[in-house]
Amino acid sequence: MDLLVLLLEPGQGAVAEAEFANANVISDIAAIRHPMPLPGSVTPADLYPDACEQAERQRVDDEQHLEAASDGLEMDPLLLALEEARARRRAADAEIRRLLAYGREFHGARPYRLESLAEASGMTSSGVRTAYGENEVEEVAREVHRQPNARKPMERTTGDGPAL
Repeated sequence: MDLLVLLLEPGQGAVAEAEFANANVISDIAAIRHPMPLPGSVTPADLYPDACEQAERQRVDDEQHLEAASDGLEMDPLLLALEEARARRRAADAEIRRLLAYGREFHGARPYRLESLAEASGMTSSGVRTAYGENEVEEVAREVHRQPNARKPMERTTGDGPAL
């Protein structure tokens, strides 16, 4: 085991200890967010070392991001990481709602079956029916540059669908 000895001025020990603990937390969070691939999990197998290298690069980049962001915002890095994960989940839920709207409202004369969309999205058929509303339909129309299929008026909510 290597031993690192720091020569500190009186009163600096607590500061150095806190900085070391914070660096460990940041390193741990980066490892959790970017896990190393397990042996045998990469196909083809000869790309396993490359996958490990990529995960290590992602960890280093994430550590730098977390350190800069937590210092700049004066925020605990774990709480920051949790808020970032929550934002990614919200973005993924919004994407799912838009994809469901596309599958039901923009996919030609025969929209995707509720059962197929439910299975793919991890929802129930009734959940698919209520997951998106006019806002998502308008967003999809804006992005695909066309209006939804001409069918009976939508019986949707006017706001965003529920959290998925």
